[in-house]
Amino acid sequence: MTILVTGGLGYIGSHTVVELLQNNFEVVIIDDLSNTEKFILKNIEEITGKKPIFYPFDLKRKELLKQVFDAHKIEGCIHFAAYKAVGESQEKPIDYYENNLFSLINLLQEMKERNISNFIFSSSCTVYGQADTMPIDENTPLKLPESSYGKTKQMGEEILKDFATAHQKKVTLLRYFNPIGAHPSAKLGELPIGIPNNLVPYVMQTAAGVREKLSVWGNDYPTEDGTAIRDYIYVVDLAKAHVKALQKLINSTENSQIDIYNLGTGKGSSVLEVVHAFEKANNVKVPYQICDRRAGDITIAYANADKAEKELGWKAETSLEEALRTTWEWQKYLENREKI
Repeated sequence: MTILVTGGLGYIGSHTVVELLQNNFEVVIIDDLSNTEKFILKNIEEITGKKPIFYPFDLKRKELLKQVFDAHKIEGCIHFAAYKAVGESQEKPIDYYENNLFSLINLLQEMKERNISNFIFSSSCTVYGQADTMPIDENTPLKLPESSYGKTKQMGEEILKDFATAHQKKVTLLRYFNPIGAHPSAKLGELPIGIPNNLVPYVMQTAAGVREKLSVWGNDYPTEDGTAIRDYIYVVDLAKAHVKALQKLINSTENSQIDIYNLGTGKGSSVLEVVHAFEKANNVKVPYQICDRRAGDITIAYANADKAEKELGWKAETSLEEALRTTWEWQKYLENREKI
């Protein structure tokens, strides 16, 4: 069975492609390489012994997308391709709306015309905004997200609900909390192009001396140490959830279906807790400075992922320290690669 993975050379996408190949799916990747590099494709092949088909183009190019669907018997899609930096989305909202929504709509048009089902959407806990109670489960009311990025995810979900209902399609919305870590082979991980927007890559680069200091955005939040709290989930655990969700859709006899799952560990960690856990896991120092809060950031978010465990038989199994250890191995791999 052939699955289209958009953004399949990106951070979460590449780990998911590995899991799909290891579960005997055929994979077609579309990725415009705007936030990744071509060597990731070679590394996927080294890890799995299988070579996915790869097309380098932007999903906003409808004519190329049509050719891919013409060339392959695609029976499902996992859609990762999107701009994803919360802070940047506040500065470039129109770019985020154009990229994240047009690419989704172009994909759904092709799937509608060809009557293809089994669509998995890479969503985010940002759709909950600042939730009133913790932990956040799937019935937590959605609020208007704080960032334009979060709004594109919420709008994407609404588009997909309408698509599933009107066209009798099976869709899963996976709301991730904060993915971290790298593949145990140290051949895949987060490749921040330029200055990282996410905490853990920034910590990693600071420990490696690439950045002078880590910027901690705000230490006056109403939390134990004053820094914001998130639920950090190991990327390989997250990738495995996609395969489970896909298998559930494929095996379902329903015509129309909308599954929604929160994917997290169920435990919140503050920014400073992550910094100290990284130092401990890797026996390194991470110098940091406290800065003002960043626009669009919420105080606290962690998941109740019981529904995914019950319905998909999935749960996060990797500790924060172990995930952070793989991050450091990935950094060392990147440094060695540059020397070659």
